[in-house]
Amino acid sequence: MGQLYKDYKVYACFALNRLAAELNIDVYQPDLESKLEALFSQPVAGVSKEAIKHEIRSNHYMTEKVIGHLLEEGLAQMERVENRYQVRITMKGLLHVRKFNELYIEMYDEFIRDHYRFSGPPLWLRIGRGR
Repeated sequence: MGQLYKDYKVYACFALNRLAAELNIDVYQPDLESKLEALFSQPVAGVSKEAIKHEIRSNHYMTEKVIGHLLEEGLAQMERVENRYQVRITMKGLLHVRKFNELYIEMYDEFIRDHYRFSGPPLWLRIGRGR
């Protein structure tokens, strides 16, 4: 099997799930929606642009495109902290992950398996497939 081309949508899925993982919560827990106000009433943990680049295993151009898409859609926010950028998931982004992970897994199965073939699937993928 040759190198698979992954478009920014599947990379956005990887990045968004990485951001969601920073919350250290089960995105599939019952009544999550009722807990979101309290969760997002304080600043949520974020990651650097470099961490996103590492997660999606792509170049600077694709990283910028993915982050730009997430910001434009309101799924993430970015803040400059000292001399670095912190990218954080928004409430809308977390609900997006919860609602669409199964669809992403179904649509991009081959791409996702290829992307994680050496590192093993992340927790969000294992939980998503078990549902």
